Amino acid sequence: QVQLVESGGGLVQAGGSLRLSCAGSGRTFSDYAVGWFRRAPGKEREFVAAFSQKGQGGKAYYAESVKGRFTISRDNAENTLALQMNSLKPEDTADYYCTIGRPVLSALRQSNAWLYWGQGTQVTVSS
Repeated sequence: QVQLVESGGGLVQAGGSLRLSCAGSGRTFSDYAVGWFRRAPGKEREFVAAFSQKGQGGKAYYAESVKGRFTISRDNAENTLALQMNSLKPEDTADYYCTIGRPVLSALRQSNAWLYWGQGTQVTVSS
């Protein structure tokens, strides 16, 4: 049984920072790509950031909208994943989900290419 549990969401003013964490059990993170998606109210789930699988370079990828502001990190020994979010904007308001899977590089940004999901943590950025 795979379980992913996010934490760290909350309410922050524009320009502020938050750090999201995801703790996993049931699978070894090092065997998978890991990532973050988000869903804003009334919108589709969208890609935020991810590490590709080790066999595909294990590199970090970001959505253009968060590049330079968000940083994804992983600790395979602890089976954890984090997302440091700086210079937050009201448009970053969304439920944030961590995920693990084995998407090919061309499908990294597609939510249906991922296998397991957390329950989400809410981030609200006030203007």
